[in-house]
Amino acid sequence: MNLEAEILKEHSKRQAIKISRWIGGDEVRFAGLMTLFLTGEHHVAQRASWIVSHCADRHPHLIGPWIAKMIKRASEKNVHDAVKRNVVRVLQFVAIPKKFQGIAADLCFGFLQSVESPIAVKAFSMTVLANIADDEPDLKRELSLVLKEMLPFGSSGIRARAKKILHKIEPQTLPVE
Repeated sequence: MNLEAEILKEHSKRQAIKISRWIGGDEVRFAGLMTLFLTGEHHVAQRASWIVSHCADRHPHLIGPWIAKMIKRASEKNVHDAVKRNVVRVLQFVAIPKKFQGIAADLCFGFLQSVESPIAVKAFSMTVLANIADDEPDLKRELSLVLKEMLPFGSSGIRARAKKILHKIEPQTLPVE
């Protein structure tokens, strides 16, 4: 299969799933997809990011070697929102190695605090940060402050996700009897 030609052939969920099934758990095929995602022309990278997300759903072990490069790609200037969205979507469901947690947290805080970030990117970023905070408890306080600051101004989706995350990261105080 000419992967780039197939990616450009049609922009649909059906096509993304078809390509992700062809890739399956094959590391060589996945590496080809990641090359297109990381270095491909704007539309190719955008469409490849969706396929990467589908592959990660079925074969999360494929993502590990690519985490640093994915984070770097999502942090580039002028990268398509689909790339950002699919990177942080994938990061929600994989174990981010400790050595990359700092840059992942910086990326997600940046998305969370940017007025230009789409709602899905912000929501996925909240979850990534909450997951990292499980390993880095000091991050919980910072995340809590940012989320509480966002609550009054966020969309209903942002408020719902923020409340869910706050419930997870803040210890519940029990009433004194």
